[in-house]
Amino acid sequence: MPTTSASPNTAQTIISLESLINSFDSRLESLTREMRTHKDMLVSYLDGQKEFAEAQTKAQSAAKEATIAKQRALKSSEAQPLIEKVKDYQIQIKEVKIALSDYLSQYITLSGTNQLNAPDGTTRSISISARLVKKKE
Repeated sequence: MPTTSASPNTAQTIISLESLINSFDSRLESLTREMRTHKDMLVSYLDGQKEFAEAQTKAQSAAKEATIAKQRALKSSEAQPLIEKVKDYQIQIKEVKIALSDYLSQYITLSGTNQLNAPDGTTRSISISARLVKKKE
């Protein structure tokens, strides 16, 4: 919400932005619902095709066999240290990404630019991706 020190022009801009955000969010929800409906219709159509149904059954059977074989292999004592190491790396990567995102936001705010020179001499552009998330009540 705008503060009392915001100019009328800034307040109007914020109100316009809120309206645009709500409009686009509503359009996104509508398009998503329509896509799901048509996707379901396509799945129903494919399920009615005999050739596809037979191929799908064979594929599912093969996928089940592959899953069982993978589960057996992952239960082996040789795989356990590798699984733990991969999980550890995934956690570290997630933490580094969060920290990097925070640092990039601070850099943009403080420097006033969205470009950064890398140690190898290349110029990188900082891209911030925002999304609208429903508030949990």
